[in-house]
Amino acid sequence: MSRTSVQLYSVRDAFAADPSDTLRRLAAIGFTHVEPYGVLENADVLRTALPEHGLTAPTAHAQLIGADQAAVFAAAAECGIEVVIDPHVDAERWRDPADIAATASALNAAARVAAEHGVRVGYHNHWWELASRIDGRSAFEVLADRLDPEVVLEVDTYWATVGGEDAPALLRRLGDRVHAIHVKDGGLAQDASGQVPAGQGRVPVAEVLAAAPHALRVVEFDAYDGDLFAGLAESYAFLAEVAA
Repeated sequence: MSRTSVQLYSVRDAFAADPSDTLRRLAAIGFTHVEPYGVLENADVLRTALPEHGLTAPTAHAQLIGADQAAVFAAAAECGIEVVIDPHVDAERWRDPADIAATASALNAAARVAAEHGVRVGYHNHWWELASRIDGRSAFEVLADRLDPEVVLEVDTYWATVGGEDAPALLRRLGDRVHAIHVKDGGLAQDASGQVPAGQGRVPVAEVLAAAPHALRVVEFDAYDGDLFAGLAESYAFLAEVAA
């Protein structure tokens, strides 16, 4: 389970109320890695609370395009974060090849700034990058073709499935470009309703894991109707069973 992490956005309300106790509870489940969001906003607590609870943050989410990138990467480096992932580019920016090329250029430029801080850059998809088709291919794969080798991908396999993609096949096509995957499950609603612990929904999670065996596995809920920590524990147990 050394390649298993958890996105802190899953427990954002608890983290906002008591970040240290939230990290303690995640560590008690068995997680040794977390994926923070808002690197700049949370840098102070991450710098001290992660080591306090025996956690590391190999990846994190932060808006990069149009942001003060040097400040983000400096904070990431201080917190031991290795890859900063831009989590969102609006849906309308994935319909025109020129817009996709502009996004790729912006991420490539960010990677050059990141390198000055010993950090790398990645991009995380939602459903619209896969639903949008350019000459028969997903806009996400068109983006991947234009990214410098230093820029990695974090494939959200739930959103890829929502976008109509065969997630395991997508992962196999992208190959080593995939640095991390988001592991989540549910009924594939675009509003994220009905998400369930991994292995209990419509995403072929076991096949996803097999298709990207070396990727960091980041458990996440965008929304969950039950107890979030219990749901994360169920997902963690499923991944442990599959890994076994």
